[in-house]
Formats: sequence, structure tokens, C-alpha cells
Amino acid sequence: MAKSKAAGGPLAVTIDRAELLRALTATTRAVESRNAYPILSNVLLIAEPAALTIRATDLDIEIAASAPADVGSTGSTTVPAKTLLDIVRKFPDGAEVRLSLEGDALVVKAGRSRFQLPTLSADNFPDIQTGTFGEPFTTDLAELAGQVAFAISDDSARYYLNGVYLHTVNGRLRAVATDGHRLARADGDAVAPTLAGVIVPKKTVALLPPGPVQVEVSDTKIRVTAGAVTLVSKLIEGVFPDYDRVTPKNNDKLATVDRASLLAAVDRVSIVASERGGKAVKVSASPGLLTLDVANAEGGSASEDVAADSEHEFVIGYNAGYLADILRAIGGGTARFAWNDPASPTVVTGDNDNLLMVCMPMRVA
Repeated sequence: MAKSKAAGGPLAVTIDRAELLRALTATTRAVESRNAYPILSNVLLIAEPAALTIRATDLDIEIAASAPADVGSTGSTTVPAKTLLDIVRKFPDGAEVRLSLEGDALVVKAGRSRFQLPTLSADNFPDIQTGTFGEPFTTDLAELAGQVAFAISDDSARYYLNGVYLHTVNGRLRAVATDGHRLARADGDAVAPTLAGVIVPKKTVALLPPGPVQVEVSDTKIRVTAGAVTLVSKLIEGVFPDYDRVTPKNNDKLATVDRASLLAAVDRVSIVASERGGKAVKVSASPGLLTLDVANAEGGSASEDVAADSEHEFVIGYNAGYLADILRAIGGGTARFAWNDPASPTVVTGDNDNLLMVCMPMRVA
């Protein structure tokens, strides 16, 4: 095992348990449970004057967090991330935690508890933070990307769909995700820099800090800063499809329905939907009504009527799971459907004018 190297000294830190737990909880989210390289299972501890900085990475994402500390000796080392987190969690509230390097081990003390953890050299810890980033802007990126994240594709062959596409449209930040079966588009805040278009990976979207954050983008990375926490992630290199081209503009057959009632009906009738049949649900629109029908190959069936504001007669099929996901995502009290013909994509909107969903139809009997 490579010896730990403490730059500037043997590393000696005293820190409040709550501050240490906050920093560890934020950073260890980047650590994968299985790693080909042992050091990726570790967190990097950097003792600087008056602060302890903790960093973790999986080579694609790095999260760093700083916490105020009484630093007796500056230095750095790496220790097993999950083990240190579990130890600090078990310490009582209000505990004062002392970290010190003794030889090749990090000693962790609080009250009468004493732990000794193996270390690996800080010199071998990877750094993905480097790079030149563009003009920063502030937005609630987690909320914006989270509204469309359900539509991210898991198909590794189409890797360019494995994230959320961010770019600016008319000065506002827009997030788009699609798996080819459904598409979600959300418009966010007005931002000063013009973002030509980047694809943020699915894992990164899940790790975004909540609330307003500072965002900086380079050709290959995105950096998000929220207080003392900084997340740096590689971007997906690829060309996101022209989503505007597949978003219908002239669907004129309309129906408005109570969103919660329709979602509950879809959930109920889909109980008998067959995986072999693609979990298909047939939606029939008639004046004042939407009727949901499901049938499976074993002879089971289900049907339910939902009151709707509609003047058209129309029949179309959907994957029940995709339809339910869209209804959950638009939120609010109302769902509005805009159709063209049974073979064309459906536009679904709700009470939030900044959200638009597209659902591809499927053939049903």
C-alpha cells in the first residue's frame, strides 16, 4: 500500500461532528460502491488553515466540500469514504472529532472512541477540476433538470440520450430529455450567457444540490457551486437530437382532464396490462369523456371512464407506464392533451406553462 503523504505536516484537525458529517455526506455521494481502483473508494482530506476540505470522485464526477475546523497541522491524505462516514454518523451530536495522521494511519477520536483507518497517498488521488469555464450564472438547476429527468434514456447504445440537454432559448435556460418514447421540456430562468448546448449525465442530475446554485460550463465539463460544496462533472460528448423537429406544432384535437383522476385511472387499469403487449392502454376520447381500455392475452381486461372537457372523437394507444410518468411530471391540477392522428406524437401540458411533454403513441387492438 502506498504511504500517505501529508503536504506541510502530519495533518491534525479538530472539527465539529455536524460540520464533518455535512461535508462527508455531500462528497461521498460521488463514490461508487465498486471500484477498479482502490483510491476511488477513498475521500481526500485536505487540512488547510482554518478549514478541512473533503473531495471524492468516480473519475466522471467530483464533489468537494469545505468545513470550518481548528487545524493544528496542515496536510492531506485519503481514507476509506464509507467507513469514515459511518464512524462520524455514530458519534453523538455535539461531539468534537479529532483527526490526526500517525504513520500510515489516520486516527479518528471523539470522546472515548478511537478508530484507526488505513490511508493511501494523496498524491495518487485524481483531479478532474481543471479546465477553463465560461461565464457563471445562477439558477435552480436541480429543479429545472429534475422536471425532465424521468425521460432520460438508459440505452447505452444511444449514449447521447443518457442525460439532460441544457441550452438557452430566447435568453432562458431550457432542459430537455428523451428516450425516444417520451420527451420532456422545461424552461427555467433567464440567464446572461448564451449556452449553445451541453448534455449533463443522468448521475450528475441526481447529485445536483437543491436550490439556487452557481453554474459554469466548459466544452467538456460543468461546475456547480452551492455554498461550500462544489460539484464538477464531465459532460456527455455527443449530438442531442433536434427535439424541436419532433415536437408537434399543429395538434388541434384537444381534451382537458383532471390530472390526478386520469393518473389514478391509468394506474388502476394498467394492473391487467401485459408486458408482452407493451403495457398498452387505449384512450378513447368522446364529447365530455375519456375512456381507458386495457386487455391482455390471457383474457383479462379493464375499463374506466374519466370526465373530460373534449369535443372530439379520437382513439389512440400509449404505454401505460410512459403516460403515467408524464402525468406525474406535469404536476398541478389539469392535464391538456393535443392530438393530430393516432400515429402522431401527442403533446401533453399542465398548469405550468414552462413544461411541455410529448408522448409517442403505440398500436393497440
